[in-house]
Amino acid sequence: MMEMRNVKGTKDYLPEEQVLRNKIKRACEDTFERYGCKPLETPTLNMYELMSYKYGGGDEILKEIYTLQDQGKRELALRYDLTIPFAKGVAMNPNLRLPFKRYEIGKVFRDGPIKQGRFREFIQCDVDIVGVESVMAEAELMAMAFELFRTLNLEITIQYNNRKLLNGILESINIPTELTSDVILSLDKIEKIGIDGVRKDVLERGISEEMADTICNTVLSCLKL
Repeated sequence: MMEMRNVKGTKDYLPEEQVLRNKIKRACEDTFERYGCKPLETPTLNMYELMSYKYGGGDEILKEIYTLQDQGKRELALRYDLTIPFAKGVAMNPNLRLPFKRYEIGKVFRDGPIKQGRFREFIQCDVDIVGVESVMAEAELMAMAFELFRTLNLEITIQYNNRKLLNGILESINIPTELTSDVILSLDKIEKIGIDGVRKDVLERGISEEMADTICNTVLSCLKL
């Protein structure tokens, strides 16, 4: 007899748990729509070329892509986030009225390490504003997040991060442009591995000890602000 089991990194959500998940999803949708955001749904299945094209996360995320081939021998991939499919949707629909506010809540897939609270099939929630360069758009997104968590009776602290700001900081301490992506990948892990772990990680990426010390000292200075 065949053994009944789930694929590793996936799970079933029985009614009691799924009812709660649905409640959270509705709270997200209601909050986003109060701010004028429109729902958007993108395909789970995408061309591999799209999902791997110039991804800023480096090779690490590319190793986690679920790939397959259809009967026409086309290389396909399950989406690992909602951002790239959204960018594709915007590019394919140039007549969208800007600014365009959209949200999407859907499944994504990553063939990565499994541990407590981390699955290979999971729900991601994205909300974006396209066509606005003002920082007011980012302030509006933070307001949405704050209101949503308040609706769910959850106390939160919002930590603001900006790629342009981070690039500027790295440029100010003379980090070569070709190393910026590697440094950012290391800094993304700081909450998990700490500042000493970041130093070790950047050294393993081929960055000099002097440069690693400069990066860590700069990060510590920023954290004290």
